[in-house]
Amino acid sequence: MTDDEWTGRAAHLADTLAAAGVLHDPRWREALRAVPRHTLVPGYFVQHGPGANWHEVTGEDPAGHDTWLDTVYSNTALVTALATGDDGQPTAVSSSSQPSLMIRMLEALDVQDGQRVLEIGTGSGYNAALLSHRLGDTQVFSVDIDADLVELASQRLARTGYHPTLVAVDGEQGLPDHAPYDRIIATCSVSAVPWSWAQQTRTGGLILVDVKTGHNAGNLVALRRLSDRLEGRFLPKWAGFMAMRHDNPAEQRPSGYPRRERSESTVRATSLSPRPWDNLIVWFLAQFHQPANLTFGFNLDEQTLRPTATFLTAPDGSWCEIDHEQHDGKHQVFEVGPHQLWQAVEHAHQLWQTTGQPGWERFGLTITDDHRHEFWLDTPHSPEHAWHLPVHAGTVNLLGLSSGAGMVGSAGSVAEAGVRRPWPCR
Repeated sequence: MTDDEWTGRAAHLADTLAAAGVLHDPRWREALRAVPRHTLVPGYFVQHGPGANWHEVTGEDPAGHDTWLDTVYSNTALVTALATGDDGQPTAVSSSSQPSLMIRMLEALDVQDGQRVLEIGTGSGYNAALLSHRLGDTQVFSVDIDADLVELASQRLARTGYHPTLVAVDGEQGLPDHAPYDRIIATCSVSAVPWSWAQQTRTGGLILVDVKTGHNAGNLVALRRLSDRLEGRFLPKWAGFMAMRHDNPAEQRPSGYPRRERSESTVRATSLSPRPWDNLIVWFLAQFHQPANLTFGFNLDEQTLRPTATFLTAPDGSWCEIDHEQHDGKHQVFEVGPHQLWQAVEHAHQLWQTTGQPGWERFGLTITDDHRHEFWLDTPHSPEHAWHLPVHAGTVNLLGLSSGAGMVGSAGSVAEAGVRRPWPCR
């Protein structure tokens, strides 16, 4: 491939992000124009609809070469690796994140010349290449749990002329051998920020990470390393990454979810939309008052496969269903169990309204060395609006089609994302 084939596309991508108001720093613009994304993403996988087969797109087919190259240099998240899932079907295990999201994060990271950066989640190596172009190879360190991905990224980075330090290790550990760092950027989500990252960050440094207390419940937060804590605010625009994978996975989610029989439930009405994740801040606030290992999704009409109701279930026997059809402007709610799951969503919505419908930038997080996570509105240690991370926090909700007439998992829209499923980093 000639340079002319990709350099114009890379420049167009940078110009597009600048025109959209995402890219402001000329040094990141230069990096976008200089790094050959196609070398780091020589192929990607596409799936046309849930349950459809994946197929790989590469530049090797002359008929599809231009389409492949156009896509690689578009503002698109690309699935770059598959593995067999628990259900025996192929599932994505790595992606190259949406360039607009990557630039937004890199600018929020506020790196300066001479600083050392640790990336959690090497993936394709594209982000490490951008950092290496900006700071120099010796200042960039990146880890990923998948040794094969790390090896591929290392080889492809070398072809582009970049040689950052890459190590295959559980990202929760960080990389203490090369600490301290001025910045840590995590391109995967965590339910709780490991204190080991704080220990490896210089006082005054920054950690940028996607904190999700539940599926889609949370956002990117920029945490300043202070002498005795991490503290900072969420970024204004929502984003989501796949969850961090570990060498020793936590115990699997419970399998004893209740069978939903409406004849056993209490019935009432609600004026709230049956799609609470359409307002991701309300969904985030609701998680602090719901039990562990919550699952959620849709009941489907057996003929049309259209959603007829939203359900939430918990292993303690609690569940609710909210009909999509309205009667006099309200939806019917069917509830059973010790926890009123829908009531938590209603209370969260009421709080969001009474506090002035706050955006993400009004929320923050403080983490202390005893692993205590305190989320707050407007002011750290707010006496009125503060929530502590439950010990059960984690992204354990189900995904995909369930047997019979139901679908479980996430139904929210995505503004920007890596790839929004609980897969290994990047």
